[in-house]
Amino acid sequence: MTINFPELARQAAADGAITPEEVLALRRSAWPDGRIDETEAEAILAINDMVSAKSAEWIDFLVEAVGEYVLNGTEPRGYVADETADWLIAKLDNDGRLDSAGELELLVRVLEKALGTPDRLKDYALAQIEHSVLTGEGPTRDGGHLSAGSITAAECKLLRRVIFASGGDRPAAVSQREAEMLFRLKDATLGADNAAEWQRLFVQGVGNYLQGWQGAKGLTRERAAELEAFMNHPSGGLSGFFRRMGSVAAGDLRSAARDLLTSPSARNFTREAVADAAVTGSEQQWLDTRIGNDGQIDPLEQALLAFLAEG
Repeated sequence: MTINFPELARQAAADGAITPEEVLALRRSAWPDGRIDETEAEAILAINDMVSAKSAEWIDFLVEAVGEYVLNGTEPRGYVADETADWLIAKLDNDGRLDSAGELELLVRVLEKALGTPDRLKDYALAQIEHSVLTGEGPTRDGGHLSAGSITAAECKLLRRVIFASGGDRPAAVSQREAEMLFRLKDATLGADNAAEWQRLFVQGVGNYLQGWQGAKGLTRERAAELEAFMNHPSGGLSGFFRRMGSVAAGDLRSAARDLLTSPSARNFTREAVADAAVTGSEQQWLDTRIGNDGQIDPLEQALLAFLAEG
């Protein structure tokens, strides 16, 4: 990088701010090759630690630049490696907590854009939101302080983005751990001045876990790397595949396709989707345990039961 990051960090520490002109200089220096490496990402995060007045321009740059390294710094691009997830959490974590809304936005944006991430990255992001709801303090309150035990519209939006993000153990769907977290938040915020969106999010989130189709799974990072290696192999790969396919008679191809589609081992995705939509015995037991914890059915649980009955 052509810019002197240590010097810029000292300037930021002196006045607690970074100007739009300095952000622009960083953008021009960090992206001449379209990539961000680990040294550059660490320098940006070091400056972020020293800046107390974080402008919108700075937060945008932090999210875009560090996100580029986390998502594309290792192969295959788009998949967050285990060591990269650990690196990011270690860089952002301050005794188990994040310091700013910008850092949380970085985590959420990575989860939204990633083709796959270690589960602990999503778990860490959700823990930050849950802590803010329970304590009334944290990155979701953006420097303000609202009463503990209430959930804001901003927190509802963040929760929806994270639990339905493409990265994690159930891409674009709600896992059991996430459904249990929604129940914890529901129990902690009953009767509070919550955002109007909260009941809808709780019902849809838990309902998705209980009724969502579990047949579609994302590629693991390891499998994606294998496929990428196959595609790029000089002696085979995709071009070699099509050359071999070109030597097969059309009738043989039709026969092979027909055998595949009519094979007893062929998966019936429609049947799987219908089966997943039904609440199983173990799922019903899970639900009964959570609803029966306090011996009564509260308004959000009533709304959830009504939603499930309609399905």
